[in-house]
Amino acid sequence: VTGMVGEFPELQGLMGGYYAAAQGEHPAVAAAIRDHYKPVGQGDEVPTDPVTVAVSLADKLDTLAGFFLIDQRPTGSKDPFALRRAALGAVALILQNKIRSSTYRLFEQTSVDFKSQPDIGLIVARDYFYDFVVDRMKVQQRDAGVRHDIIDAVVMMGGDDDEGGERDLVRLLARVRALQAFVGTENGANLLAGYKRAANILKKEGVVPSGVPANAGVRRDGADGRPALLPTQQHGFVGETPSYTPEPAEDALRAALDSAEPTAAAAVSSEDFERAMAALATLRAPIDAFFESVTVNDADTDKRAARLALLDRVRAAVHQVADFSRIEG
Repeated sequence: VTGMVGEFPELQGLMGGYYAAAQGEHPAVAAAIRDHYKPVGQGDEVPTDPVTVAVSLADKLDTLAGFFLIDQRPTGSKDPFALRRAALGAVALILQNKIRSSTYRLFEQTSVDFKSQPDIGLIVARDYFYDFVVDRMKVQQRDAGVRHDIIDAVVMMGGDDDEGGERDLVRLLARVRALQAFVGTENGANLLAGYKRAANILKKEGVVPSGVPANAGVRRDGADGRPALLPTQQHGFVGETPSYTPEPAEDALRAALDSAEPTAAAAVSSEDFERAMAALATLRAPIDAFFESVTVNDADTDKRAARLALLDRVRAAVHQVADFSRIEG
């Protein structure tokens, strides 16, 4: 630290930039020295020059990784090493510059430079880091009117690694904005209500999420290719053609799911989240009609099993986009 910065701490970075320029350093290097502490808080300028962004983000990630690897995380109101500010700055840099990378990978790549790992372990530290960064993102986006429950709904679904969960902050925010816009519409609000009704019935009946959007509740036995029952449907034969004559509303919902599921999946894969929401919106009317005219917990076990399987498909289809159970309202 120069004597100038020691006397005037607010000139940190700025004086270094002047000194670098005076010594004939490349303008990009001088700018990076000047701005690499930015942003230092909400509303501060976010660097966009590639060299500055690289240095600034690397510095913040290095600080965060180092402290998280020795289990020195902020607790309550205590944050002696300004880790919250560092995380807010990292989030701002990533989002402003649309840096497409898994938060997990960023942490792991930064941690390579640390020679020894403590008892906490890399995986645990990485998970703590990810949760911390998402919390800082909620704080940052609150001023932009983004709801924390919408962020939670997206964070828990559709990830970019084997463990699930959305780790790419740029993609996460795009999904969040599309979802928030959708639930603010009449179709979105009604679909949310229908989803929660379906999820509550399934929870009461002990039907856990199948995780298979298409033809949920159906599996092939490998012998004659006919659908075999899952444990939750052991009382009746459930397949693409039920063993009874379905109500018109059942057929309509099944047809709507057949169309919406692949459309939503393809849209999410191509990061066209507005189209994914539009696909889900087509389920709104069939779900409403289903609940108006169909008795789910019918005394006939075949009907009951088939209808629960349909509701499981509804839940799985919606979960392609977000975990609606985490959305308030």
